Amino acid sequence: MKAHVPTVLVVQSDYTLRRAIESVLASSGSYKVVATSNPDVAYDLLSSEAPDAVLLDLDLPTMSGAALYLAMIHLRPELQGRIAILTNDVEAEHLRRWLDVNSCPVLRKPFPFDVVASWLRTAMRAKDQQATG
Repeated sequence: MKAHVPTVLVVQSDYTLRRAIESVLASSGSYKVVATSNPDVAYDLLSSEAPDAVLLDLDLPTMSGAALYLAMIHLRPELQGRIAILTNDVEAEHLRRWLDVNSCPVLRKPFPFDVVASWLRTAMRAKDQQATG
């Protein structure tokens, strides 16, 4: 029986960063990666690809990442804790207020890819714990 390969959805407006994340994760062989900059496509991928974790940029072209996060959690509540916010504006007051209400991991850009890998391992352990208990 083939082991399940976790799917990671990368929603990132910056093309170069999106491709870099996609390349690093896919080359590890540990993850299937689907990536987009479009919030509507990302929302559709929640159903068609059933990602196990999401890396979500806050600064998207047609919708805020914060609004997309809320829509994602509404559609797939089990993803709570497995959606990491990507931002370089960690100290912004509006973000801190939003995080007070919507507790989720934040990966500060620019980040080393080992930080992403470490967070994904933690997210996959959380998923396994959800499944078993």
